[in-house]
Amino acid sequence: MKTEDLITMLAAGAGAVETPAAAQRYALAIGWGAAGATLLMLALLQVRHDIGHALLLPMFWVKVGFVVCLAAASLFAVLRLSRPGAKIHWVPVALGLPVLGMWAIAAFTLIEAEPMERSKLLFGDTWKSCPLLIAMLSVPVFATVLRSMSDLAPTRPRLAGFAAGLLAGSVAAVVYCLHCPELGAPFIGFWYLLGILIPAAGGVLLGNSMLRW
Repeated sequence: MKTEDLITMLAAGAGAVETPAAAQRYALAIGWGAAGATLLMLALLQVRHDIGHALLLPMFWVKVGFVVCLAAASLFAVLRLSRPGAKIHWVPVALGLPVLGMWAIAAFTLIEAEPMERSKLLFGDTWKSCPLLIAMLSVPVFATVLRSMSDLAPTRPRLAGFAAGLLAGSVAAVVYCLHCPELGAPFIGFWYLLGILIPAAGGVLLGNSMLRW
């Protein structure tokens, strides 16, 4: 949203875009972006061959739950940062809880594991590719979310860009779960989070130019 548009809107007594309207915009953006990420995953990576068996494993759903909760918290942050003057006191708490929860599970797993197994739990078999693949899958989501955010009125462009990238990375991680064979909590708590933070860092860099009025 341009400065002139916002001034005109406020002069007409319209106020900021209502949260339900913004939520609908982002729901559509996430839907299209997730569809693009899924098509990208199917074309380049494919669904893991034993997905039927994986769906029966509790840790698979812990992994999915972690990234879904992080996506929900990121959406909360995006919605707050898209409105001028909206309070963001609870944003760090919402974002931190899923991470701390997964780190707690990871710490317990490492403590209980034999010393020789700890390295395997942390690095798995795909640590070199996992963050980059999540970042790659986040591109369609990042594009649609950032486009929707630019039509609203974020007043903290760098922070808003970070939240948009975090949302894109989290949604991409949900899609990536269908391909990834890793189920270790230490792996998920570190390498998945790193992959999600890559588009978030990109959002910080792009936010100042694409989201500034």
